[in-house]
Amino acid sequence: MTAITTGPPSAHGRHGQPNGPIARLLRRRPEDPPWARPALLALLAATAVLYLVGLSRNGWANAFYAAAVQAGTKSWKAFFFGSFDAANFITVDKPPASLWVMEISARIFGLNSWSLLVPQALEGVATVGILYATVRRWFGPAAGLIAGAVLALTPVATLMFRYNNPDALLVLLLVLAAYAISRAVESGRTRWLALTGALLGFGFLTKMLQAFLVLPVFALVYLIAGPPRLGRRIWQLLVGGAAMVVAAGWWVAIVMLTPAADRPYVGGSTNDSILQLTFGYNGLGRLTGNETGAVGPATRSTAAFGGPAGLTRLFSSSMGGQASWLIPAALIGLVALLWLSRRSPRTDRTRAAALIWGGWLALTGLVFSYMSGIIHPYYTIALAPAIGALTGIAAVTLWRIRHRMAARLSLTAMLAATAAWAWVLLGRSPGWYPWLRVVVVLAALGAAGLIVLSGRAAGGHRAGDPGSGGLTSAGRGPRFLTAGAVSLAAIAGLAGPLAYSSSTAATAYTGAIPVAGPAVAGRPGGIGAFGGAGGARQGGFPRSGEGRFPGGAGRFPGGTGAGAGAVGAGSASAGGQPGAGRFPGGAPGRGFTDGGAGGGGLGRDTHVNSTLTKLLENGAAGYTWVAATVGAESAAPLQLASGDPIMAIGGFNGTDPAPTLAQFEKLVSEHKIHYFVGQNQASFGGGTGDAAQITSWVEKHFTSQTIAGITVYNLTSPASS
Repeated sequence: MTAITTGPPSAHGRHGQPNGPIARLLRRRPEDPPWARPALLALLAATAVLYLVGLSRNGWANAFYAAAVQAGTKSWKAFFFGSFDAANFITVDKPPASLWVMEISARIFGLNSWSLLVPQALEGVATVGILYATVRRWFGPAAGLIAGAVLALTPVATLMFRYNNPDALLVLLLVLAAYAISRAVESGRTRWLALTGALLGFGFLTKMLQAFLVLPVFALVYLIAGPPRLGRRIWQLLVGGAAMVVAAGWWVAIVMLTPAADRPYVGGSTNDSILQLTFGYNGLGRLTGNETGAVGPATRSTAAFGGPAGLTRLFSSSMGGQASWLIPAALIGLVALLWLSRRSPRTDRTRAAALIWGGWLALTGLVFSYMSGIIHPYYTIALAPAIGALTGIAAVTLWRIRHRMAARLSLTAMLAATAAWAWVLLGRSPGWYPWLRVVVVLAALGAAGLIVLSGRAAGGHRAGDPGSGGLTSAGRGPRFLTAGAVSLAAIAGLAGPLAYSSSTAATAYTGAIPVAGPAVAGRPGGIGAFGGAGGARQGGFPRSGEGRFPGGAGRFPGGTGAGAGAVGAGSASAGGQPGAGRFPGGAPGRGFTDGGAGGGGLGRDTHVNSTLTKLLENGAAGYTWVAATVGAESAAPLQLASGDPIMAIGGFNGTDPAPTLAQFEKLVSEHKIHYFVGQNQASFGGGTGDAAQITSWVEKHFTSQTIAGITVYNLTSPASS
């Protein structure tokens, strides 16, 4: 069994050759076939094209994070704490690591769509390259290429590596950590475990506890398969844990030790505590549904986001098309790998790899499936590396022993499950390339037939050779069988994700809850189901030649197609209910854009009426905040348009207890806030509590004017009695 469980030998730095990470990734090993390096370069180049071309069509993408990046380019204090505004009133509801990358880029190249989004795209290319390197190290270049291609073409990966949410950096760090734990299992060296812990710690600074979902898996794998004796393995794991605590804890400690008066309010928390944010809204609350903080208790139902909790959630109409295309194949491959290595030594690499990637997929997938709190479809990007790795490793390992009936049956089962599930997924968009699923099924049938013929052609002998990467027949049987089987299997497995990813890359997205791919029958309508005005969408798909999105009355910029309407006005064709353009809480679906349709935030356009922008800009001198409004989702487009700090009352959705009415009154009396922008986008919680009190107080005590349907109150002009 050892012959099939160890891949090509490890390559270490050679005298006189570059030994940096990029050089090691691109350097051809003596055992690699001639096609390995050109194929890798082609994969990385194609990934870069997919993620970079037309990137600016997303504009600011998630305006919430774009506004925070703007703040970080104007204030180093805002940079460090992750403040939403340069005046440091409140932070975003996540740690700032992903913002740091974008802010450095924006400080160098200026603040624009490209400086925000190109770093995300490059993180995606790097993630594909690191996954290739990790898988290739033990299983050869063919397995690495399959893993990288599956990751690159996963629709949700295409979406998020072209977006400015924290998930892009998080996935890169997780894949780097998987590489480090693989090196630790291979060498038994403590430094690799320390690096694994440090990478996971930095992942915490990117998206808090989600980075730790793989932690028990990695620790268990090393405890089982690490080369040293048990006592040393335990000590090494403690060293890795200490490195993780240091990497994550230094920033948390500084935030905790800084007096509240000297730092911004911790957005998303109920008591200005980073620990409460960590273990509350961004922690256990996501699992139990008992969330408090940035969204508030009014939205505990997850049906409007990721669908009902349960084992089938990842395959539902809400999430299925995002990342599940090859989950059935990956699970079949996982079972096959564990069976093949069942009698192997404790340190067997096939078993270790199966546990690393299978544990990642199983644990993260189960958490996503059963968590009762807020979950969005784009979270599934965290599954893509594990799906790709398992698919690549299993396909190549089974191909090498395809002379065995069990291996051929396993490969055929992987193909059959993939084709059947693609048939279902593509069938959810019946008017969208209906011929594609027929092609997928025919390709799967052809690949299965060629696998059977290739196995017989092997003559009962072990197929493949050390330099083949596991794909050639080594002279045993016609090579066209191999080429045909590989080509048809690639079509069967990747045609659907490629079509979804191409659609995603060709479409403009804005807002907080993007969804990859075309419109899907049965996908819940309402918040986040579709994008807003300006042609941005969150799941809707423009039919060929029409430029039209489901529902609503928004429009493409410069176009004539109808866009998705206000949040809550989902498309009936996509499972939503036609709405009246009203937001949760009964507020009218009125935004800040010219013409009154649109606005920033949850699937909305970020264009602000020019008259309103000029009013804010002309009145900025001498004020700490040029204006205040309820919710960062409403404040973001105003801040991006004016370039000046806007106070986001109540944080992300207007539900944080900051500021209180007394604090706001004091700031107004000190002439630190010029305007209050009302009648803006209502939040999930409706701007309740302190925000509602502030709104009522402003309406009673200050004069107002209406600009493009938006009521603006001058906080320096009291209303007459």
